[in-house]
Amino acid sequence: MSALILEARDLELRFGGVQAANGASLKVHANERIAIIGPNGAGKTTFINLCTGYLKPQAGWVFFAGSDITALSPRAITRLGVGRSFQIPQLFLENTVIENLLLALSAREGTWSPFLRLDRHPKTEEMWALLDIVGLKEAGRRIVRELPEGMRKLIDIAVALALEPKLIFMDEPTSGVSSHEKFQVMDTLARALDARATTAIFVEHDMDVVARYASRVAVWAGGRIAHEGTPDEILNHPEVRETVIGVGV
Repeated sequence: MSALILEARDLELRFGGVQAANGASLKVHANERIAIIGPNGAGKTTFINLCTGYLKPQAGWVFFAGSDITALSPRAITRLGVGRSFQIPQLFLENTVIENLLLALSAREGTWSPFLRLDRHPKTEEMWALLDIVGLKEAGRRIVRELPEGMRKLIDIAVALALEPKLIFMDEPTSGVSSHEKFQVMDTLARALDARATTAIFVEHDMDVVARYASRVAVWAGGRIAHEGTPDEILNHPEVRETVIGVGV
């Protein structure tokens, strides 16, 4: 088995009377594609926020590449090699696609300045190459606001990949994407992840996407993993089919 890249261990977090994380634990190995599924309110996004520093657990630990990152800020965790894309893309809508990548890169490196000419960034050609990988090179000089939702999703993920993460968390990468675009988006994303040898964990509600792109599936319920296995094992599990997929047994 490949090297252990992330381990979440016994995470606990309560919001008032709501147990958002209840002993949540997960081990992730390099080059895996792990889908997180479960009903709304099961704690899926909370888990991502705990692993990426946006929330701090009341108990438990998160280890990345063998180091304890539990108390670190999102920026510090990003600099270690953990990327994040969001359900609603976090982009500069009035800037071009290539400018979004270069702004993210400059912010991480601490080199951004209102007087900086982005087209002179030393990694400009590298960012154009990344846009080529994700199929966005022809749109590179277009304003983000002009682009459809499926392309914005890919741009948001490209921004995360621009920071050269070893691991990326994605919250519903096909949310808001039309049914005829979802496989195109995911095929492009899978190629980009493979090209950069990036491990991925993604929350997803579309079981066709889960079946086609995940190497392992973790079913969330009550703030922790209730079931875990291959897509075939999980999507044919009677309890999962009834409570998550909505197919009676």
